[in-house]
Amino acid sequence: MEETTLLYEGKTKNVYALENGHYLLKFKDDVTGENGVFDPGANQIGLSIEGVGRMNLRMSVFFFEKLKAAGIKTHYVASNLEETTMEVLPAKVFGKGVEVICRRRAVGSFLRRYGDYIAEGAPLPLYVEMTLKDDGRGDPLVIRDGLIDLGIMSGEQYDDIKAETRKITEIIAGSLLEKGMELYDIKLEFGYHQDETMLIDEISSGNMRVYRDGTYIEPMELYALFFGQAAGR
Repeated sequence: MEETTLLYEGKTKNVYALENGHYLLKFKDDVTGENGVFDPGANQIGLSIEGVGRMNLRMSVFFFEKLKAAGIKTHYVASNLEETTMEVLPAKVFGKGVEVICRRRAVGSFLRRYGDYIAEGAPLPLYVEMTLKDDGRGDPLVIRDGLIDLGIMSGEQYDDIKAETRKITEIIAGSLLEKGMELYDIKLEFGYHQDETMLIDEISSGNMRVYRDGTYIEPMELYALFFGQAAGR
């Protein structure tokens, strides 16, 4: 393997610099949670699950390749499932990182905020919202004007990301629907490379809420159902 230099050690992935100028993401078996319980929405590592790194990588590769075929720009270059690594373009994040959520139904924090105005599980028209990646402040919501006034991104970049998020969400939702499952919401991250905005990070079962017949599917089970095999393989 090409020589690498560790740039950043994250919760679930390490980031290395490659000699060719690209980055290498090394997926770990560590997962977020609390008191030994897996929770994709948590901000700290809770436990390790053997094979979960390969699971997240495989699902990410599947969707990145599907998005590429649809003409969506992403940082994905190549992958090695045996080494649980993914080669990507060296994209920069907006500010210190912005998460983009697209909601197709009212659940989770959206329902907690607006439950007086909407019923649980009610359909939403690809509702897009953004949060700042800031564990200490609980990943606060930020509106378009806030992102512009804080110098995090331009209005044009915001509009482009919102439009791309909706396209990506519909593609992923379509793939899940083919397996008899419904995507309720998904969390994505964008960055830019050579002034071109693109989808970055990963697209795994822990980044989305998926239901079947109105029942929530846990991330490990979602992987197994999607690929028709045991999680981690």
